[in-house]
Amino acid sequence: MNGRHTSSDGAITLHHDDLPDGLDLGPVVAIDTETMGLNPHRDRLCLVQLSSGDGTAHLVQIRPDAPGGKPADCPNLKRLLADPDVLKLMHFARFDVAVLQHTFGVTVAPVACTKIAARLVRTFTDRHGLAALCRDLLGVDLSKQQQSSDWGAPSLTPEQLAYAASDVLYLHALWGKLEALLVRENRRELAQACYDFLPARARLDILGYEEPDIFSHRS
Repeated sequence: MNGRHTSSDGAITLHHDDLPDGLDLGPVVAIDTETMGLNPHRDRLCLVQLSSGDGTAHLVQIRPDAPGGKPADCPNLKRLLADPDVLKLMHFARFDVAVLQHTFGVTVAPVACTKIAARLVRTFTDRHGLAALCRDLLGVDLSKQQQSSDWGAPSLTPEQLAYAASDVLYLHALWGKLEALLVRENRRELAQACYDFLPARARLDILGYEEPDIFSHRS
């Protein structure tokens, strides 16, 4: 059963175990994930948030078939993630792509990452988190109060849903600001090369090549 909620940020629709048939979110979809932790091998995917940039968010709760069991298969969500004609817009895509590829067994591409963009052009600061970027570039204050809440709970609270939705509702606007900076600083092509590498970087992370770093000169 699905549910519709409203928050000060916009309309939120909660789906269970997949996106509905026929839902078209357009050619650029903002995507984020909530998990039980930061290790995709150990910590399961609990929620996937999506937005077309129109002020609404679709949240897919990924429930296991039994305690400790396999996650829902989510064929419609998997189709969108792998669609070469849909750009997946993320913040810190390295993690989100890794957990989505590990959970669903698809290659998530093409991808753009606002964190990579920020690090390429905002070299005057080390503030590249989503909340800092939304505040600095959009004048929007995001609450991070629910960041460490239990995303594996059978029922999510309105506060959790609002927090999760806020992580995708502003990504299109943020991407527009950062794209302009990348062009201004002549780093758009470099950013694209980084984006194109993300699915492979995620596979390396899943295989355990985060450490040792295969690009390092160390023996």
